[in-house]
Amino acid sequence: MVKLNRIYTKTGDDGTTGLVRGPRRPKFDLRVEAYGTVDEANATIGQARLHTGSMPKVDMILSRIQNDLFDVGSDLATPGADDPAAEYPSLRVRPVQTEALEKQIDQFNAGLAPLTSFVLPGGSPLAAALHVARTVTRRAERITVELTAAEPDTNPEAVRYLNRLSDLLFVLARVANGNGTKDVLWVPGNNGDVKKGG
Repeated sequence: MVKLNRIYTKTGDDGTTGLVRGPRRPKFDLRVEAYGTVDEANATIGQARLHTGSMPKVDMILSRIQNDLFDVGSDLATPGADDPAAEYPSLRVRPVQTEALEKQIDQFNAGLAPLTSFVLPGGSPLAAALHVARTVTRRAERITVELTAAEPDTNPEAVRYLNRLSDLLFVLARVANGNGTKDVLWVPGNNGDVKKGG
């Protein structure tokens, strides 16, 4: 059970923050950046859920993902291996969570119109919001990859989860656009009425 009775503690006024274990780190530390960006991705998914009224199945999936992302954040905020004598193991992202995303990608992608070009973000409010969530998730993935290179004991499943999540958000954005029939497609070199040299 998590109990949060105080909203501010003043312990971060020196520009550091506490992880689940280990010494305090600067707030610009790569590990803090990683789990902070995961939190940002979670917030964008919360915004996307404001538009899921007519798609309860998608909303249910996004709700589960928001919980998963707290697991990812906790994992990234817990550096190093567990003490073998610890009573409880640290919360880590597990392969089964990534596999659940893969199953949903396959399930939803099977009903989508074939792609003939790259998809531009937009088409509907839900699709646009899911594309924002997708791009923030990609950024979280890139930072976590960098963290894994710097601190090899980082759980590699966190990277895999974020990678599959960004793919699922792309697929769900297409689902939100009439299963891809209302996607806005990229037209290479389509500059409208822009004059050359102007």
